[in-house]
Amino acid sequence: MRPIVVYTLSRIGLFIVAFIVLWLLLPLLDLPTHPLVLIGGSVVVSGIASYVLLSKQRDAVSARISDKLDRPKPQDD
Repeated sequence: MRPIVVYTLSRIGLFIVAFIVLWLLLPLLDLPTHPLVLIGGSVVVSGIASYVLLSKQRDAVSARISDKLDRPKPQDD
């Protein structure tokens, strides 16, 4: 369960950081700061960042889920 929690919290953290950076950066560039623009931009930026930065955590989550699915289920007699 731990790799899943670490990966999820990392994704949430990246989203929050991306949101704050865009919130501070967009007014400086004279771009609209509509909430949907901020949220959409944050989703895109954090998605790209997580693809690059969280590959080890993603592999750990994948291995954890794969191990859980490959375990034989107990037979009910």
